[in-house]
Amino acid sequence: MTQQERQSNGNRANDNGANGNGAIPRAMPRLLERLRGEIGPQMMQEFGYTSPMQIPRLEKIVLNIGMGEALQNARAMESATADLTAITGQRPIVNRAKKSIAQFKIRDGMPIGLSVTLRGRRMYEFYDRLVSSALPRIRDFQGVSRNSFDGRGNYSLGLREQVMFPEIDYNAVDRMRGLQIVIVNTAPNDAEGLRLLELMGMPFTRPGQSQRAF
Repeated sequence: MTQQERQSNGNRANDNGANGNGAIPRAMPRLLERLRGEIGPQMMQEFGYTSPMQIPRLEKIVLNIGMGEALQNARAMESATADLTAITGQRPIVNRAKKSIAQFKIRDGMPIGLSVTLRGRRMYEFYDRLVSSALPRIRDFQGVSRNSFDGRGNYSLGLREQVMFPEIDYNAVDRMRGLQIVIVNTAPNDAEGLRLLELMGMPFTRPGQSQRAF
């Protein structure tokens, strides 16, 4: 094959959405596409931003599971790791005790929790699954609290069960485990952070409405 023929084949591959190596680039997460095309311009209009760089965006999402049960059940850490990996698509890291606490029977270096930090594509894809698939599966769901911001626009969400995520097989679960989700963004205050998450589909309760624990 001549150089001209190889170049011609490469151009046809690029026209079909592939690069010269034959790899097809993945599509942009739909939530990120909405953020750039719809949500960003709307927030610029509502808050009077003078530059697109002022538009808040997601920075990272952190998921945590406390594993106090691992003191009595050695297999609990393995099961929780499998659940968190299935939910996020990323293997969690083990959080260990930094000092010994005799009254809780905790020794320095003992595993006491698991955490995963999501960024980039996986972060947007997880957030999309959370608001569109996982939260609506909660029985009698009426929305999440509007009061769980930290004063700097970051939002914390606590869940009692991991089975709300469709990636978890209910019949394979050995125990219900709660987890905490922290959504970190670049908003300068709670009002802008709330509006960002609201436009991105977070189902907050209406102002004045009480929120039921779930």
